[in-house]
Amino acid sequence: MTVADRQLGVFDSVADAIGNTPLIRLNRVTEGITATVYLKLEYLNPFGSVKDRAARAMIDAAEAAGELRPGGTVVESTSGNTGIALAAIAASRGYRTIVVVPDKSSAEKLALLRAYGVEVHVTAGGLPRQHPDFLKNVALRLAADIPGAWYSGQYDNPANPAAHRETTGPEVWSQTGGRITHFVTGIGTGGTITGTGEYLKSVSRGQVRVIGADPESSIYSGGDGHAWYVESIGHYLHPRTDTDEWPQSYHPEVVDRIERIPDAEAFEVLRRLAGEEGLLVGGSTGTAVAAALRVARAGSRRRGGGHRAGLGAQLPVQILRPTVAGTLGFRCRAHRTWPSCRRPGCGRGGRGRSGGRSVGCDRGAGP
Repeated sequence: MTVADRQLGVFDSVADAIGNTPLIRLNRVTEGITATVYLKLEYLNPFGSVKDRAARAMIDAAEAAGELRPGGTVVESTSGNTGIALAAIAASRGYRTIVVVPDKSSAEKLALLRAYGVEVHVTAGGLPRQHPDFLKNVALRLAADIPGAWYSGQYDNPANPAAHRETTGPEVWSQTGGRITHFVTGIGTGGTITGTGEYLKSVSRGQVRVIGADPESSIYSGGDGHAWYVESIGHYLHPRTDTDEWPQSYHPEVVDRIERIPDAEAFEVLRRLAGEEGLLVGGSTGTAVAAALRVARAGSRRRGGGHRAGLGAQLPVQILRPTVAGTLGFRCRAHRTWPSCRRPGCGRGGRGRSGGRSVGCDRGAGP
């Protein structure tokens, strides 16, 4: 494939189409803010999220290291975006995929995984890390027992942040002409904020500020670790966990500060994004945009109302594509978020990957 082919949108495989997502300026939710805030539309990746980048990088690295060979099996403990991206890329390269999911996962997510040919193993959710049936422990056993299996381990895989150092960071720097001043995103595995933040700090010689957006009770930002509603970000601490472990994909030293965002603020922002910007997003994006608006307001006040601050915030968006069932994402948003939802059973919150209560029809699962 030539450079011209890529510029024309012609690719040799679906995985090659990952990345180069657009930046969209927010116009109405930023009323009264002189700084400029942009949203990076990661849902335009082929498999619907920023996790496409890490999934491709992890599989590429495993192939290069000889850990994943022809006819091999990809194993991961997730039912969210990473699992879907891994499954799709694996299918395109002839690999089998096994995903371990919590029993609170929605039927839509499981159906989507199985549509990619995934072998789904369901285990109990909400268990402490040391429990043998904890998702990661089940996945590790499967990977050890199955010949040719490889466990991707997104939380501790160095290819996760590397994907963002090599793609997301350079894209943002190029798209903003090097004028970005603040990078704001949620913290889940830590791969996005670590890799993108490291690149932007390096290329700007430390001028770009990296801001984390975190649920108010998440351990990352000093909370007590109790459950929250927003999915896919934050760090939950099970009350019976013996030893708390943070992801190796997350490098806290890259982050300049963290904005703690209550669920109510995140949901109010995501409603405004839908009604005022035409962007239908989920709770994690609401959290990130809420944090960016705080940063932008503070920058505008410091510079004075009559001067444009030129502050740009890059936000990996966690919008999920509609399924054939017609739900928003892989499940309807609960009535707390989307009052118009009329799906039977909508509003039954489940516990997500980290134990935080998810908002969604059926029982929500993690990233």
